Order: sequence, then C-alpha cells, then structure tokens
Amino acid sequence: MALGPSSSAIHLQNVNSGSTLNPIRTVQNVTIHPVALFSILDHYLRRTDTQERVIGTLLGTRTETEIEVHNCFAVLHSETSEQVAVDMEYHRTMYELHHKVHPKQVIVGWYSTGSNLNTYSALIQNFYSQETTPHSAVHVALNTGTEEGSEPGVKAYLSSPVGVFPKPENCVFVPVPCELRFNDAERSGLDLLTKSLSSTSPSITSSSNDIDVLERSVQTVSDMLDRVLTYVRSVIAGETKGDPAVGRYLLETFSTSTEGLDQGSFTSSLQDTLMISYLANLVRAQAEVSARLQLVTLS
Repeated sequence: MALGPSSSAIHLQNVNSGSTLNPIRTVQNVTIHPVALFSILDHYLRRTDTQERVIGTLLGTRTETEIEVHNCFAVLHSETSEQVAVDMEYHRTMYELHHKVHPKQVIVGWYSTGSNLNTYSALIQNFYSQETTPHSAVHVALNTGTEEGSEPGVKAYLSSPVGVFPKPENCVFVPVPCELRFNDAERSGLDLLTKSLSSTSPSITSSSNDIDVLERSVQTVSDMLDRVLTYVRSVIAGETKGDPAVGRYLLETFSTSTEGLDQGSFTSSLQDTLMISYLANLVRAQAEVSARLQLVTLS
C-alpha cells in the first residue's frame, strides 16, 4: 500500500572512501507498519503547545535494499530559531530497553512530523547516521495535515552530503519509495478504525463481541470467495484472459484447505470447534454463578 506518489528526484549514491571494493547498496524501498505510524501520531497529540514538531527513533530491520520499520519511540528535544538540542542519553537508554525485548530490531533512522526540512533536520540526520553506521539512516516525515494548505501523508528520505568539504548541516534529502504493510493480526484493528471513520456518529464505537467479529469475518471470506468464483467463471467462459500466477496460487490455496473433505474431516473439525465453544461458555457461566453465590454467602 503506497503512502505517497512516486518521485522523480535524482538518486545520489554515497560510497565511503574506505569501502570502494564492497560499496554499501542504497536503500530502494521503505516499509512502515501501522504500529509505528500510530505511535508517531500519539506522540504528536501529546506534544506541548510550544512544539511545532516532534521527533523520535525508528526501529526495525533492514536488508541491502529495503528498510522495514516495525516500531518507534519518542525522543525529547527542543528546537528554537537559534539552536536544536536532542536528549541523546534518553535516546540510548530507550533503545537499550527496547533491544532487550526485541533484540532483532535495530535503529534504522528517525521520524518527524510536518514536511519542513531545514538545517536542523540535517543535523539530526547526521546524528542518526552515526547511530546506524555503516548503513544509511532513513528519515520518515509524517505530515498530519493540520496546517492550512498541507495534505496528510508520509514520505521517506535518505541523505547525501553536499560540497567539496561536507559539513553535517550541508546535505540533500533524497526521497525514496515508501509503503504501508500490515499483517493479519494488525488488519482487524485497521478494519475497526476504518469502520469508525466511515461512521457518521462522533462518539467512539464500543468493541464488538466475539459473535459480531466472527460474523464480519465470515462475511468477508464469503465476499472474497464470490470474487474468486466470478473471476474463475469469467476465465472459463473466455471473457477474461487467465493469469497463470493467480491460477497456481488458487490451486495451492484450495488444494491444501480442501484435503479430506470427502472423508468428513470438515464436519468433524466443525463439531470440535462447536464443542470447545460450548464448554468455554459453560465454564464461564459456572464461574459467574459461583462468584454470585460467594457474594450472597458473605453478605
């Protein structure tokens, strides 16, 4: 899921003088997970009245050509017209604590709100480039769209030094493609948020019970099967040219999920699921009755 239009900016390759034999490949794509975006928005909402923007550290994994941002945390900083100060000790302490929980996630860059890239952004970029050495640090700029004339969106940048004698405050930010990626566990939360946005009621909707969630999931699967069935019938009738990749994917999906249906394994599995649900409800009811009887005895 793309987060912004493609850019036609010039791509600058930054190769260290000491690594001419094995130069580090430039990052070509940045992937952001919803948890990181929500953390950035939460940080922005909790800012003080004097802060025009907030910054923080991006955590994730990287390959030779791609960076995947899984999480982030806020970093204390103050920014005036004369100077910028970043609490480096707080940044390193937070990273050590996070690294104990997620040892595979490393520092990949930093984020800021708004779309303003200035000299202070170059200085902060230089600090994070030292934290991610020998790799490049990525800068994610999230525009909340609260300013007049600005549109919400997310952009990612890499930096490259400028000048014969490069200085930390002299660099050019080069846009790189940025996209949103979420897994199955995050999709349910995103669906709930999307549903609340489309609702006309300003109040926050309460979380649905298990039956409502199951009903929506079954309805979603049913709609997907209808689309697949329509596509297959269209290909068989010759109305649509079939895609071999789609055909192989459907064959692998349905061949693994329909094994043993003729032997009654589906019916047996469904009966087991219903039995587990019944026993769970029975235990819950027994626990509630026991708790109420205990209250009556104490009174």
